[in-house]
Amino acid sequence: MTDEERQSNYGSDTESEGYEGGRGGSGFHGRGRRRAHNMRIEKTDVELYKDTETLRRFLTERGQIRPRRQTGLCARDQRRLAIAVKRARHLALLPFVTDSMRGE
Repeated sequence: MTDEERQSNYGSDTESEGYEGGRGGSGFHGRGRRRAHNMRIEKTDVELYKDTETLRRFLTERGQIRPRRQTGLCARDQRRLAIAVKRARHLALLPFVTDSMRGE
C-alpha cells in the first residue's frame, strides 16, 4: 500500500461493509507464525533432565524457557519441561545465564 492510498483511507468510515475491526480485519489476530506441530516429550522425568540437547531446544538464546505457545507442548509436558530444566540447572548440566548475559 502506497502513502497516497494510506492517506486516502485515513478518514474512511469504519462502519462500512468489509470492516471487521482489529489490526487487519482478516481475523488473523496478529500471530507471527504457526507452531510446527503439537509434540510430546516421550522420555520419563528421570531421563529428561539428563538429555541436555533436547532441553536446549526449548531454551532461548538467553537461557530462558520458551513459552508454551512457542514450543507447541501440552500443559503437562510444559510443566515437565520446566522441572527438567530446573533440575539440569541445579546439577550444572545447563547454565542459569548464558556467557553473553554475564557482563564479561
